[in-house]
Amino acid sequence: MSLRPTLDFLLYQWLNAESLNQRERFADHSRETFDAVFDTCERIAREKYAPFNRLVDTQEPQFDGEKVILPQATHDANKAYAGSGMLSAAQDYEEGGMQLPYTIEAAANCFFAMASVSMGSSLLTKGNANLLLVHGTEAQKAVFARNEFAGRFSGTMCLSEPQAGSSLSDITTRAVPDGADFEAEPLGPRYRLKGNKMWISAGEHELTENIIHLVLAKIPGPDGKLIAGTRGISLFIVPKKMVGADGQLTGERNDVALAGLNHKLGWRGTTNTLLNFGEGKYPVGGEAGAVGYLVGKPHEGLRCMFHMMNEARIGVGTAAVMLGMAGYYASLDYAKNRPQGRPVGPAGKDSAQPQVRIVEHADVKRMLLAQKSYCEGALALELYCARLVDEQHTAEPQAADEARLLLEVLTPIAKSWPSEWCLEANSLAIQIHGGYGYTRDFPVEQYWRDNRLNMIHEGTHGIQATDLLGRKVLMEGGKGLQLLAARINSTIERAIQVPELAAHASALGQALLQVGATTKAAWATGNPTDALANAVPYMQGFGHTVLAWIWLDVALAALKADATKSIAVTAGKLGALRYFYHYELPKIDAWLKVVATRDLTCAELPEEAF
Repeated sequence: MSLRPTLDFLLYQWLNAESLNQRERFADHSRETFDAVFDTCERIAREKYAPFNRLVDTQEPQFDGEKVILPQATHDANKAYAGSGMLSAAQDYEEGGMQLPYTIEAAANCFFAMASVSMGSSLLTKGNANLLLVHGTEAQKAVFARNEFAGRFSGTMCLSEPQAGSSLSDITTRAVPDGADFEAEPLGPRYRLKGNKMWISAGEHELTENIIHLVLAKIPGPDGKLIAGTRGISLFIVPKKMVGADGQLTGERNDVALAGLNHKLGWRGTTNTLLNFGEGKYPVGGEAGAVGYLVGKPHEGLRCMFHMMNEARIGVGTAAVMLGMAGYYASLDYAKNRPQGRPVGPAGKDSAQPQVRIVEHADVKRMLLAQKSYCEGALALELYCARLVDEQHTAEPQAADEARLLLEVLTPIAKSWPSEWCLEANSLAIQIHGGYGYTRDFPVEQYWRDNRLNMIHEGTHGIQATDLLGRKVLMEGGKGLQLLAARINSTIERAIQVPELAAHASALGQALLQVGATTKAAWATGNPTDALANAVPYMQGFGHTVLAWIWLDVALAALKADATKSIAVTAGKLGALRYFYHYELPKIDAWLKVVATRDLTCAELPEEAF
C-alpha cells in the first residue's frame, strides 16, 4: 500500500496545507511544488532505503579499532538524502534552503522513516543545526550549522552519562577555559572538556566529513567544584575533527574517542555509542581535553538544548508512527492473501466450504482496525503539531503565541502516545501473521523491535508524563490547557450537528470534562508527591482524549470531502473513528480514576514488598 493517499487527505483535505502558500515566506510554493517534493522523497525512500532495511538490521555497525564500518547502502542512502536538499528544506533561501513549510518537510520525511527508520538518521543533524541557528553566533552558524545543512557535517546531541542517565542534574562532564584568552576565539569561547557520554546516536561513523557534537557539561565555580543541579549546565560545540574559522578541516583530530558501540534491540542501522571526551587519546596541540566552543551564555545550556530536544521528541513520535504504519500495511497485505479457516454461519462452520482469507474474520478485522486507528490517528497528530510549528513562525502574533502554547502541551503526547500505541500496532501486526510473524521471513518482527526503542528515545514515558502533569498543563496559569480545550470544544460544536458524529461528540465532551476535573483533583493538595504519583496514567488518559479529538476532527473533514463516496476515505475514517470511541476512549476512566483519587498504591509500597 502507498502512504501517499493518507498524507494527501490529511494535508490537503484536513489541514488545508495549501493555504500556507498565501503567507509571504511560502509564496513561491504551490501544491505542485509540494507534490514534487513528495515524489522525490518517495522515490529515494523506495530505491535507497526500503530494499536495505533488513540488511542494516543484520549487518550491525562494527568498529575495527580505527573507524566504524557501516554497509555501503547506508552511505548511498545518506548521500541521496543530502543530495535531495531535505536537510535544509524548511530553511531560508539564504541558508541554501527551499523555505518549505515545516508541515510539508515533516510529511516528506515520513517516507524515509517508513522505508528504513534506522538508516534515516538525519533527525539529529537537523535539530543540531536548527539549535545553532537560534542560539549560536554568526561564526558558529556559518561554520557548523550551514555545513550540516549542506550534508558535509552531521550532528549529535550528547546529554546522558553512564552514572546519570536521564538525570541531567547529575552529569559530571567538566568544561574549563582553554587559556587566558579563551573568550577571543573566533568560533566562540573555547573550553576543554573531560567526561563520558553514553547512548549517543550516530556518535561515530564515516558518513560525513565531520561530526558536530552538542555536549552538555558543567563549568566549575571559583572553588573548582561543579554547580549542583541543572542550573550549572552549559552547552558546547565539540567537533570530531578540528575546524578553522573558514569551515575547513585543519587535519587535526579532536580529543573525542569512541569507547564502544551499544548493540540494541532495534535501530541497528544507526551507530549508538559511548564517547570519551578529553581522555588524551587524540591530544589537541599536545594537550588532553576535547576542545569545545560555548553556545549561548554559561549555565544556560539546558535552555538551549531544549530547542533540539523538543524538535527531536516530535521526530521520535513520527518515527514511531511510521513503524506502526509499516507494520499495518504489511499485516493488511498478509491478511488479504492468507487463506485460513471458514466463517461461522447460522449452522456453525461448514468444513466442506473452501477456506476464506483471514481478513474476513471479525477478530482479524478488529486487529487491523486497531492498527489503523492508532497509526492514522497518530500521523494526524504529528502533522497537526507540524502545522503548529508553521503557525508559531509565520502567523500573526496572537495566533503564533497560541501555537507556541499548544505545542508545549501537545509535545509530550506527540512523543509518548505513538511510541506506546503504534508499538501496540506492531504487536498486533505480528499476531495477524501468526507463527510467521515471529520469524525473519516477514518484516513485522523487525518493525516491533525498532519501535520498542521509541518509548525510551528523548525521554521515557515517566519523564514525558511528569513534564505534562507537573509543568505543561500548569504553565502560564494553565493557558495552554485552556487553549487546547477551546479547540476540542470547537470540534465538538461542529460535530454535534452531524447525525453520524453527534454521539461521539458527546462522548468527547465528557472525556474533556473528566480530564479537566482530574487535573484539578491531582493538584488538590498542592503536593507534587500526590499529584505526580500517577503521572503516566494521567498522560495515557490525556493522550487518548487528544486522539479522540483528532479522529473526530478528521471525520468531519472526511464527510466534507465525500464527493466521490470513497470507501477508503469515508468508510475507512469513520470505521476507525467508531473503533476508537467504542474500544479505546472508555479506557480513560480507569486511568484517570487513580489520578483523581491520588492513589498511592504504587508510591507507598515498601521496597521489601517487591
